[in-house]
Amino acid sequence: MYFTLPLIMFVCGLLVFSFNYYHFLITLLSLEYIVLSLFLLFFIYFILNLFDLYIIMLMLTFWVCEAVLGLSLLVNLIRGYGNDCFSSFNLLQC
Repeated sequence: MYFTLPLIMFVCGLLVFSFNYYHFLITLLSLEYIVLSLFLLFFIYFILNLFDLYIIMLMLTFWVCEAVLGLSLLVNLIRGYGNDCFSSFNLLQC
């Protein structure tokens, strides 16, 4: 009963990530939505089972580092190519 909302959020995030691959920013936002649903799922699970919440702080630290890495890649792509469309990347260019 408690886990239905985070699981629906997770599936919706996976669907957006799978079918919307034209812009890098939308891909990053869908990944962050998946991370938010996982955080909610773990938080509910740990609260209901009376576990310690230190592991959630550790996971949040890694998720924030992942978000910063994605944003830095987005900034570098926009500076290098001018936009964030996947179709404009030339993979043969050095």
